[in-house]
Amino acid sequence: MGRYEDECARHRWTVPERYNLAHDVCDKHPRDKLAMVWERFDGERRDVTWGEMQDLANQAAHVLADHGVVKGERVAVVLPPTPETAAIFFGTWKLGALLLSMSVLYGDDGIRHRLTDSDPKVLVTNAANAARFADWGGEVLILDADDGLLAGASTEPVVADTSSEDPAQLYYTSGTTGLAKGIVHAHRYLLAHEEFIYCHEVQDGERFHGMGEWAWAAGIAPLLGPWRLGATQVVIQREGGFDPAQQLDFLSRHRVTNVFTTPTAMRSMMSIADAGTRYPCEFRRVCSAGEPLNPEAIRWFREQYGLTVLDYYGLTESYPLVGNFPWMEVREGSMGRPMPGWDVRILDEDEREVAQGERGEICLRARSNPHYPLGYWNNDEAARETFGGDWFHTKDAATADEDGYIWYAGRADDVIISAGYRIGPFEVESACIEHPAVREAAAVASPDERRGTIVKAFIVLAEGHEGSDALAEEIKAFVRDRLSAYAYPRRIEFVTDLPKTLTGKIRRIELREQEAARS
Repeated sequence: MGRYEDECARHRWTVPERYNLAHDVCDKHPRDKLAMVWERFDGERRDVTWGEMQDLANQAAHVLADHGVVKGERVAVVLPPTPETAAIFFGTWKLGALLLSMSVLYGDDGIRHRLTDSDPKVLVTNAANAARFADWGGEVLILDADDGLLAGASTEPVVADTSSEDPAQLYYTSGTTGLAKGIVHAHRYLLAHEEFIYCHEVQDGERFHGMGEWAWAAGIAPLLGPWRLGATQVVIQREGGFDPAQQLDFLSRHRVTNVFTTPTAMRSMMSIADAGTRYPCEFRRVCSAGEPLNPEAIRWFREQYGLTVLDYYGLTESYPLVGNFPWMEVREGSMGRPMPGWDVRILDEDEREVAQGERGEICLRARSNPHYPLGYWNNDEAARETFGGDWFHTKDAATADEDGYIWYAGRADDVIISAGYRIGPFEVESACIEHPAVREAAAVASPDERRGTIVKAFIVLAEGHEGSDALAEEIKAFVRDRLSAYAYPRRIEFVTDLPKTLTGKIRRIELREQEAARS
């Protein structure tokens, strides 16, 4: 057997009956060990030891408890990445409560839906965002580094006696119909994030940086997983959007050796022709996920930094299913082979395995690893439909070659993946038609050189309105404000009608194919 086959044969899941995520990730480290190097966009820097982080985490737990948070309650967070934000995460889990972390990029409607659906006990945000929640109706706690919310609180250790099956994390993910649904993960879900063992090969004490926001799985997992294995997190708090020069300068100055990135970030970095010379780095391992990694990006990074980026794949519901490993041949453009311990197959509509080279759907044998969700929040029917069968269906189409490497072939449904974000067309369309000039809307993925795909909206105007560049920009801004800074339509085309089925449903597939043909 080769090493891959040997790793798969030797793999065993070990999940303790009693397990608390915060205790495992935060409390076990020596107090004098460096936990985080944090830098803000204006140059302010803090080096945080585990002793400081443990004290902050316990203070956060006491503060949250003083405001009524108990086991099973939800704690909503809208904060930038700071040591105090991480402490609120840990404090939530220490109480046995559920964390719902949301990006400051979310529009007000997107946040309102999540707050209404999850009904958190408290919302923790900062002064810069507080005004957005003035009419929410729930309790809002303001947390800034110097405002004293945690200062003075007890540092007495707090750890709830939680089962590994107790709920810990609430992520919202978009589908083809309806508003985003909350996925509930148990404390055990972190134990399945072995990409940090097999792909990143995280070493104790090394400097790790994850480029994802602390609001979704591809941001929170690269924070917690390496910390659990003893790495030091190197964190940047950006002022605005992603700046490739700022990012590479940051990684170079802080001598980061292990990185989680995204294809969109890498394509942005490719605009810097002499990146390797201008920003010399000490990378030992760089991995990418969130969307397919194109071969051109792999080759560019290898030319600049002498390192092959390892791509891996997963969804919020189950992540990661498939990966490339440093001890295995990388076939550029392939997402790799199933992770050890993950029973992943390419199946047809009848859940039968397809022949080698044939297109099918990437499926995971349900309940076969610690990452399987507890279900959808307040939606048992959808949970049974998605998670109750023998297989979890990713709705991603792929083929497998003769050696078991899996090659992405596109979405099997209408979900749009843009810059690594999963965007539900229904949410975009719903926001569009709230604009008084819009009668009908259809949102689809449109090919884009930098982001892979972007959201494009086909708009049928209401009577009395005419299409124009100014109106298109107005609709874009309207949707951005209500939905999010990443899910609004970056392209708009005004049309007289939309293709529909006999029953009146929009045929998004026809519009997607039209966009692909144009590209």
